[in-house]
Amino acid sequence: MTSGITPAFDGTAGAAALAGRTAMVTGAGSGIGRACATALAAAGAHVHVVDIDAGAATAVARQTGGTPHVVDLARGDLVEGLPAGIDILVNNAGLQHVAPLTEFPPDRFELIQKVMVHAPFLLLRRTLPHMRAGGWGRIVNISSVHGLRASAFKAGYVAAKHALEGLSKVAALEGAPHGITSNCVSPGYVRTPLVERQIAAQAAAHGIDADQVVGEVMLSRSAVKRLIEPEEVAAVAVWLCGPHTGYLTGTSIPMDGGWTAA
Repeated sequence: MTSGITPAFDGTAGAAALAGRTAMVTGAGSGIGRACATALAAAGAHVHVVDIDAGAATAVARQTGGTPHVVDLARGDLVEGLPAGIDILVNNAGLQHVAPLTEFPPDRFELIQKVMVHAPFLLLRRTLPHMRAGGWGRIVNISSVHGLRASAFKAGYVAAKHALEGLSKVAALEGAPHGITSNCVSPGYVRTPLVERQIAAQAAAHGIDADQVVGEVMLSRSAVKRLIEPEEVAAVAVWLCGPHTGYLTGTSIPMDGGWTAA
């Protein structure tokens, strides 16, 4: 059994902290994924940038010195073609659909599960053998407060995030003897394109302006009344890859401004 603390890590946040490590980030073309790819590259890792948007994946890879992969994560055959020699896996890609359960399109529900549960499962199967062989690995699953709490009209997203939390715990238990940790980062509303689209839709639906949507609708259960920045989530993700978190596994870190405290 290994401790997870290796000479490759010097305990700093500098450019050499993850030198020699290889990371993969899904949904890395924008939002939290892009912030994670940027932060991991700044810490010295080589980053495989995975996104369905070819232009976004290429741009982030160029910015970070990484390798782009244009992949629809709903297609398992394409997921199986991604690199296996990964030390750090960040499962981030996701999508949203808002509708009552009785009106939720089954094909949309299935798509959300494919991208947000099945693809992470396939990537874990693909990358864990390399991590085990090296005696070190970090799995960071970008979950959500909706992996810990439910909201009405988000059956697909809430179900997927709850499933991701469970999958992460299984990976933690199986990875522990091999120096592999698996954790979730579970933010509230983050300033991402997905959330910006939700704000616009809510504003139109309720006949109010965007600031009211954020303050009165989205953040009604949060004690901290502001959106989270993607870079804040990325900072926690990179911290989980550091030298002093080898004993931190199988958990979920809420970045929810106090939402789950109440």
